[in-house]
Amino acid sequence: GERQRHHSSSKSSSKSSGRGTMSALIAGSDFQHILRILNTNIDGRVKVMYAITSIKGIGRRFANIICKKAEIDMNKRAGELKPDEIERLVAIIQNPLNFRIPLWFLNRQKDVVTGKYTQIFANGLEQKLREDIERLKKMRAHRGLRHYWGIKVRGQHTKTTGRRGRTVGIRK
Repeated sequence: GERQRHHSSSKSSSKSSGRGTMSALIAGSDFQHILRILNTNIDGRVKVMYAITSIKGIGRRFANIICKKAEIDMNKRAGELKPDEIERLVAIIQNPLNFRIPLWFLNRQKDVVTGKYTQIFANGLEQKLREDIERLKKMRAHRGLRHYWGIKVRGQHTKTTGRRGRTVGIRK
């Protein structure tokens, strides 16, 4: 009798904690808790669509269209992905135009230097942003100067806001 009672109490305690049951569902034979895709660590416990949004330059909408084009089950967790599915995802992210993703969906449209339409992500995104700001500074454009001075760039008022990193107060 005592053995039965102990067994049933352990069952109810595992149900009460939502985490325990989920990890039991997930912890399969080939489940990865952390994946490395495009130089980014990805949490394997999250659903695929939301997991790949942790790569810089990929938002929810782009992640959604990638998963649909790669024919990946939306209910799957990222850790359950098979190597060939990951390869398909990476291929689509790297050249989305080959997989009939429309031009207006991409985050780098009509590049100033090359004139190409691409999707930039991960390290490339930071590099392009730095290059763009440097180009504006070199041209001595208004936006470039404002970046250089470290003040608001997009026409916001600066009388009272944006004072972080500056000395505030009355100077005599």
